[in-house]
Amino acid sequence: MSKFAPLALFTAITLVAGCDEINGERDAALVGAAIGCAAGYTLVNGRCVEGAIAGGVAGAVSQR
Repeated sequence: MSKFAPLALFTAITLVAGCDEINGERDAALVGAAIGCAAGYTLVNGRCVEGAIAGGVAGAVSQR
């Protein structure tokens, strides 16, 4: 695991903690993408983009 993974995970947690309320699909998609990027990079050997796409879609769909 590289030095980027802990930074990505910290950034994702900070983004989620900074959201006092999520208004709409766009905000949920952005938070989902940040978390998905960190998860993809950490859990699936550097697959940040794929994780961000999956997390963004999941976040947008969950707001409907």
